[in-house]
Amino acid sequence: MLGPNRYGKAETRLVRVHRDGDTHGLVDFTVSVALSGDLAATHLTGDNAGVLPTDTMKNTVYAFAKKHGTGEPEEFALLLARHFVASQPQVHGAKVSVEAIGWERLGPHSFRRRGDHTRTAVVTVTGDGEQVVSGVTGLVLLNTTDSEFHGFVRDEYTTLPEATDRILATAVDARWRHSGVDVAWGESFDASLAAMTGAFVGTYSYSLQQTLYAMGRRVLQERPEVAEVRLALPNKHHYLVDLAPFGLVNEGEVFIAGDRPYGLIEGSVVRDDAVAAVAEWWL
Repeated sequence: MLGPNRYGKAETRLVRVHRDGDTHGLVDFTVSVALSGDLAATHLTGDNAGVLPTDTMKNTVYAFAKKHGTGEPEEFALLLARHFVASQPQVHGAKVSVEAIGWERLGPHSFRRRGDHTRTAVVTVTGDGEQVVSGVTGLVLLNTTDSEFHGFVRDEYTTLPEATDRILATAVDARWRHSGVDVAWGESFDASLAAMTGAFVGTYSYSLQQTLYAMGRRVLQERPEVAEVRLALPNKHHYLVDLAPFGLVNEGEVFIAGDRPYGLIEGSVVRDDAVAAVAEWWL
């Protein structure tokens, strides 16, 4: 039998210039749309009567960017998802994902790519409700000290030495689920990002797991509109270089940055009253 399925247009590149006289605004989105619903016939018999072409989805992204502007990523994703569910009776659910690249203003119409991270938003609209998940990927953070790792399990294959002063580095992949859709999206994103980075900076870490929990907990403490935070933190290992062959003492100053393999720490921090709703959006 046919199981759960969906289809859509992935990674539509959208650059929107908002012109206000001589001062321009710049939005840089990558938009993906996925629809589900009464679509079994196209799989089972090839009957496409209920299939909205994915090319139409792409065109809708561009037309809506012109007609309605873009606003924040969450706002634009909600607009699109609601449209597909409302306009297509055979569509029961729409998932719209947006990756937003930031640009820093240099002048009225000049910009520079900002930072190394990407802002994300994933919106799901069905007949049962609406869900918004904001996030960030590729946010590289590093502490040169205030990090230890010791007291761990040892067996016959363990060679890792215990560390009482190490570099802690990661590239944050974080997503946070909102409890509703009446949110000042830009303000909420900036504040959530500041809370996570502030917790990373201010936590004396005995494990990356401890740091993960501190980052998620800080967001929930400071942002009441957030119900749950999920983080994936790769441990970007830095190894002390042996300088003894050169007659030099390396006092925690010269390192080689490892690439692969790396530890990967994943976890979620959830409000007590939001536990029942955490299962679905992780997928």
